[in-house]
Amino acid sequence: MTAELVRGQNHPLSQVRLEVRISADAPIVAAATIGDEQGKVHGVEWVAHPGAPTLPGLEVSRQAAADHRLAVDLGAMPESVHRISVLLALPSGVGGPARFGAVAAPFVAVTGLDGTGVASYTITGLEAESAVVALELYRRQDAWKVRAIGQGYSGGLAELLADQGLPEARRLVDAINEAVFQAHSRSVAPPPPRTPDSDRTRRTTSPAPAQSASPYAAQGPQDSSIPGSPEQAGSAVQGVQGAASAAQPSSPYEVQDPQNTPAQAGQPDGSPQAGRAEEAAQTDPSATGRPSAPAVGAPINYSHPSRRTAPPPAPPTAPPAQSGQPPRPVAGDATGWSMDERLYNQVWGMFEDLARTVAAYRSAVDFADSRLEQEIDKALADPRSRVGGRGDAAREAARTKHSQLVDQARAALDRDLSQLIAESEVVEPALPLSYARWDNPVWHGYRVPMELPMALRLGDLRLPESANLSIPMLVRLPLERGLWIDSGGEALDGSLIDSDELRRLAMETAVTHAARLLAVHPAGEFAVHVIDPAGSGAPALAPLVRSGVLAGPPAAGTAGVADVLGRLTQRVDLVQMAVRGGAADSLPPDLDTAQQLLIVNDFPHGFDDRAVTQLRYLADEGPAVGVHLMMVADREDAAVYGPLLDPLWRSLLRLTPVPDDHLADPWVGHAWTYEPSVVPQGSQVLQQVLSQVAAARRSWNR
Repeated sequence: MTAELVRGQNHPLSQVRLEVRISADAPIVAAATIGDEQGKVHGVEWVAHPGAPTLPGLEVSRQAAADHRLAVDLGAMPESVHRISVLLALPSGVGGPARFGAVAAPFVAVTGLDGTGVASYTITGLEAESAVVALELYRRQDAWKVRAIGQGYSGGLAELLADQGLPEARRLVDAINEAVFQAHSRSVAPPPPRTPDSDRTRRTTSPAPAQSASPYAAQGPQDSSIPGSPEQAGSAVQGVQGAASAAQPSSPYEVQDPQNTPAQAGQPDGSPQAGRAEEAAQTDPSATGRPSAPAVGAPINYSHPSRRTAPPPAPPTAPPAQSGQPPRPVAGDATGWSMDERLYNQVWGMFEDLARTVAAYRSAVDFADSRLEQEIDKALADPRSRVGGRGDAAREAARTKHSQLVDQARAALDRDLSQLIAESEVVEPALPLSYARWDNPVWHGYRVPMELPMALRLGDLRLPESANLSIPMLVRLPLERGLWIDSGGEALDGSLIDSDELRRLAMETAVTHAARLLAVHPAGEFAVHVIDPAGSGAPALAPLVRSGVLAGPPAAGTAGVADVLGRLTQRVDLVQMAVRGGAADSLPPDLDTAQQLLIVNDFPHGFDDRAVTQLRYLADEGPAVGVHLMMVADREDAAVYGPLLDPLWRSLLRLTPVPDDHLADPWVGHAWTYEPSVVPQGSQVLQQVLSQVAAARRSWNR
């Protein structure tokens, strides 16, 4: 799977023979430098460029082009080489834009020789710069990694090379420009497009209508035509003609990546810009391709590829966005067949955007810290600069540059956070019952739903850098794994909470989750059972018991535990046998086919060895047949069982009754702070909702 890097982020390289594929909206010059352990380039012979395209283990293109492939063999690199920097520059003297801010963001991908994606990076945020260090391959402890750099230079390639320590930078740039100009003057003009009379392919297929009335006809670069239909045949012919009319490459480096060619009929575009906008087409997220470019003169969208969707029109009452400002956020700005699905996708798109922008900020700060250390070490390497004003000036300059880099990263983070906060303020009030907070006015107009919900809100997620922004934590329904409300531990702020108080909060959290599950399901489609062996959860369970929404009174004592577990285990066995035997209609008529939730309080109190085995069986096999588990327990209380219960805890999603940063994000490595969804103090919304649920259950059971 291709790793989509952000500025400053690195990724390990498992292969030594690689290709660096570059795509841009205009012809650019691709070059590469090799450097020592400090990244210094010692001479022009350490630079691969159009005038001297080959170095040991490295080869670049000989001319300016919109697409490049750089060949890299890390195994052939000399031992003295520790860093390979990939450089991009806009050519001079051949026409075209003079700054990267006038073209779409360049896209760089590191792939294997077979085209398998390793890492990709979209270089955003460029304005007046005309040269940029796109990425670097560097050696660290005999292992190679790739890092996204994105460092631009408004002074062009000369300033870039001079910054890497090359004294002959200006003279080398003149040689590069001359080589590019000579290659440009020798380039062959593209052939004229073929006429229909000379196209044998067109004569052997049915012509495509100018505007098909079929709902399956191709729309833009995406073609969803039915295989074998006339619309698809015409689209395929047009794709062949478009490829024939493109400019013919004059070197192997200009051969287009097959993933960058126009999509064939019935095949989705492989570009990473598909993201959420093409989610319905099931685009391969690991595909390595070129982002789509806007038309000449159109504003350039530098937003993350997964968020490039065509938003629905804003309501007539919403004022239009001012010129030059980002478009006003709209609830439901995502793909989906229903509004609930679109809001679900939009919420998780916001989650991805927040994770990505914070990762970019943290990576940029780490990069600035690393650069500060390197520059200070470099200043102190010379004994003459360790004392006196020269050393102090070097250290002060390094710290000033560090502060500038951190301030730039913070400004970019604040800009992204403000956009996400504006989107959250629009999305939050529009969320349906199953996604909404308990203080959302939608609960005051509650009616028992008639359709099954798509997802459920378990709480909110936030990061330390986004104190004013929280993202709803949504999970798909039916639940694929059970829930564990941890009643042990400490509060997030480090202050100790009384163990009895923590257990009470944990049980109240379980009750609110159960109440939401009952409220968002149609009558008769969801049932809740409770095991409370010692009766310690009675105060928290009072809303469920008084309203009569439980499938039965809470089970107490060892006998009650055995009875509930025995009935649910038997249900799992019967449904499994019916499903495996293809005889789902032969289930006993008195079997409740609704989804079942079992709340277990004070585990393992009241559980013998047989009951523990049944509980593990329900946790493993229950979700597949509609039996779900919600544990309210402190893991330390079950320490007597040792590692026997480790699989049980690992199979459950751990939640806490107080905010805690225990949810790990393997995508970018964040530790998200989870905040449980609670009913506002003094609110009667929970009792009102449960009373309607109970009334609907009574009407359904008649």
